[in-house]
Amino acid sequence: MDRRAFCTSSLATFALAGSLSAREASAPAERGRVITKGRLKQSVSRWCYGGIELDTLCKEAAAMGFHAIDLLDEKDWGVPAKHGLVCALGNGAGGIPRGFNRVEHHDELVNGTLRLLPIAKAAGVPSVIVFSGNRDGLSDEEGVANCITGLKRIAGAAEKEGVQVVIEYLNSKVDHGDYQFDHMKFGVDVVKGVGSPSFKILYDIYHAQIMEGDVIRTIRDNHEWIGHFHTGGVPGRREIDGTQELNYRAIAQAIVDTGYTRYMAHEFVPSRDPLTSLAEAGALCDV
Repeated sequence: MDRRAFCTSSLATFALAGSLSAREASAPAERGRVITKGRLKQSVSRWCYGGIELDTLCKEAAAMGFHAIDLLDEKDWGVPAKHGLVCALGNGAGGIPRGFNRVEHHDELVNGTLRLLPIAKAAGVPSVIVFSGNRDGLSDEEGVANCITGLKRIAGAAEKEGVQVVIEYLNSKVDHGDYQFDHMKFGVDVVKGVGSPSFKILYDIYHAQIMEGDVIRTIRDNHEWIGHFHTGGVPGRREIDGTQELNYRAIAQAIVDTGYTRYMAHEFVPSRDPLTSLAEAGALCDV
């Protein structure tokens, strides 16, 4: 299911987990600062907190010590700055099933991305997201080659504007059936083929764990090709706590140890009070 479609269909299901009482919304600072070291710049994926107004989410996140908000549409790119945050990752052109692996999509995606890049720069958005698209019978070799052809058309503009473009690793086993960039080799081959310092992988740890596991080794071996991270508990994309199978403190430490200086965004859907879950995740990954 498309992330945006999932968000829309899930708002009612997760209303309790994604909403705030009037008392909670009026006192964001009461939770206290949980991120104090800040060696890993942490962000919050907007769609997981759809029941909370964006300004309130930004205020709460800033009070906890978060640096940024992820996955905002163009119209909202300037909102985090009002609260001392940035939009670390802006939504780009196209969508999850319809990506750069199909030549027939290139003109639309390239033109859309070229329009967004200077807007992102002006808004202080350091990265925008793109997708491989679904396989629909395409071989990996064809998909890689087509992605390289299309993405090379935007690489120069991304370098000129100083905005990073990241292609996301998603799982095709549980959430995004038939998505093509569902193993690390595909993304690394694309990034190497494009050959631009402004084009990298969005390594989504939740998705990568479902497909291949071996997360820390993969990060260490491929950190030069990675420009952004997402988190999420496995199984179920819930909290990154003791209820799931990954050790996120160790993962966060491994990321910091590579010298990585960009953002890691929490992209889990809270199963309980959303801001308590977010605060706990922030503290856990503050290595």
